[in-house]
Amino acid sequence: MQIERIVSSLTGLGASWVLWLLVILSLVALAVVIERAVFFSSSRDDVEGLRAEVLKRLRAGEVKLALRRLEESPSPEASILRAGLASGLRDELEREAVSERVAAEAERSRLAMEKNLAFLGTVGSNAPFVGLLGTVIGIIRAFHELDASAGKLSSGLMAEIGEALVATAAGLLVALPAIAFFNLFQRLIRARLGRAEALSRDALAELGSRLAPEGAE
Repeated sequence: MQIERIVSSLTGLGASWVLWLLVILSLVALAVVIERAVFFSSSRDDVEGLRAEVLKRLRAGEVKLALRRLEESPSPEASILRAGLASGLRDELEREAVSERVAAEAERSRLAMEKNLAFLGTVGSNAPFVGLLGTVIGIIRAFHELDASAGKLSSGLMAEIGEALVATAAGLLVALPAIAFFNLFQRLIRARLGRAEALSRDALAELGSRLAPEGAE
């Protein structure tokens, strides 16, 4: 009986509250997309140019200048490499210590880049079901309208059916952009972390080749 009363109260509200919920979810999702787009745009850098400059500094033995250049870069690739170079100098290139530093900074960068993306993924995967709920509610109300009119079609009945179908369409319209941007940002994150790993390997190998003879002496 309790479940029936809950269902009855929901159907009494109609599908309009579902549509408003979808509108709110779409606005929040849009805000997340804009915020993440600004973040990724502001943290961009010419990674190939950065790689060439850092390797040039390391080959010349100018490690501090290389670190300074990395500090000036807003990119996660630079922050990950900076952690590796700084650790390599302190720990005399002990591979395990350097790898742990790089992995820790990469994880911090990944978490920063993935901020609020879970919300986009949740909206993308669940908005269709929210819309479907609105459709079910609308159909239930349509049947009630049909029963009240003794089986005669009326404008109120057609309005209920139309509102039910709109809810499903609205759910899809909210979900598709959300999941598309979620996938786009995830690809950007994987690409940046991949570039950071390649850059770190190149730079640390160059640093090791420069410091190894000094350690041997």
